[in-house]
Amino acid sequence: MLNLESRSEGVVIAVRVSAAASRDRLLGEHAGALKLSVSAPPERGKANAAVRALVAKTLGVAASRVSVVAGETSRDKKVLVRGVDAETVRKSLPG
Repeated sequence: MLNLESRSEGVVIAVRVSAAASRDRLLGEHAGALKLSVSAPPERGKANAAVRALVAKTLGVAASRVSVVAGETSRDKKVLVRGVDAETVRKSLPG
């Protein structure tokens, strides 16, 4: 089951990222984290920007409402989505 942390400003989602993949896509859930692949390389914040964009698109929110709050240089990250609750996140994810 996906680990979601509710905060006053929104929801924190644990994500596991594969950078420099063939395309941007949601791969599902693995060990409590949302597994993503992004085509951007893991350099100068490009992969983090792609992660923010993919999470925003998946949840139907503006990319400006999504930020990486932990793990900027790691493939295991925590992403904050402002202005949503855990139930909305769960309903927006496929599967």
